[in-house]
Amino acid sequence: MLTIDEAFRKFKSRLELNEREQKNAVERHTEVREYIRTKFAIERDFLTGSYKRHTKTKPLKDIDIFFEMKQVERHYRDKAAGVVLDDYKKALVDKYGEKAVRRQSRSINVDFGVDVKEEDKTDYKILSVDVVPAFASGDDYEIPDGDTGKWIKTNPETHAEKAIKAHQAYGNEWKGLVRMVKYWNNNKKHGEKPIKPSFLIEVMALQCLYGGWSGQFDREIQSLFATLADRVGETWADPAGLGPPISASMDANRIATAKRALDEAARQAGIAINHARQGRNGEALRAWRELFGPMFPLS
Repeated sequence: MLTIDEAFRKFKSRLELNEREQKNAVERHTEVREYIRTKFAIERDFLTGSYKRHTKTKPLKDIDIFFEMKQVERHYRDKAAGVVLDDYKKALVDKYGEKAVRRQSRSINVDFGVDVKEEDKTDYKILSVDVVPAFASGDDYEIPDGDTGKWIKTNPETHAEKAIKAHQAYGNEWKGLVRMVKYWNNNKKHGEKPIKPSFLIEVMALQCLYGGWSGQFDREIQSLFATLADRVGETWADPAGLGPPISASMDANRIATAKRALDEAARQAGIAINHARQGRNGEALRAWRELFGPMFPLS
């Protein structure tokens, strides 16, 4: 039977992209990037978000692609932010169809129609990408916010640098812990995700994971859930210090729901830890699987 540490390490490995998944991801985002270049004048395009930072969990979806537009497209910057989103959506609908394309607050989502099977398996395929129009603004970028009609500043490269430093400072286990909590957040038993956007988990973890790696996944996860529950109601700023708070969409009701879910997760983690302490390893593994979902291994 797996030890608890072995189970967590196997769980962490399952949440990382394998070679076949990486190949499909490259094929898909390359296809989208090449197509967008035929429709808009693009200075450069690059991957951002949790996929680029290696904090994306499975099933793999919403790979972020930034499209920095050339000056010839600058007319969009003088219009309401929704205009460029609408035009990007129209272009993508022409290729992928109306049902596959959805306009979001700051991006266009392209869904590839992949079925998620038992144990969150997708036949090694990614589910979707997010297309983000952008303009350079000095060392930063401006992206459209369709909810407000305004353009907002961001810097995904700063986000990536902070994630790298946090990972190194935490014994190179920080990203794995973040992926685990993101996977918990995606668990279908919640219905809607308790914490939105998922990036908020990563932002909180920059502060909530501190003191260095203890060497025990179970204790680290229990402590992280408890700390997130205590602090989920705080205002969490953009780590780059540019855009609106990452926690802006967490209203009072969502905060209350997230706090209940996080408190329950910490409680369940405590039960699992107690099972292991009492020598009930099988019960502990099943408790962790109940908490996290089908990718947590039992054997």
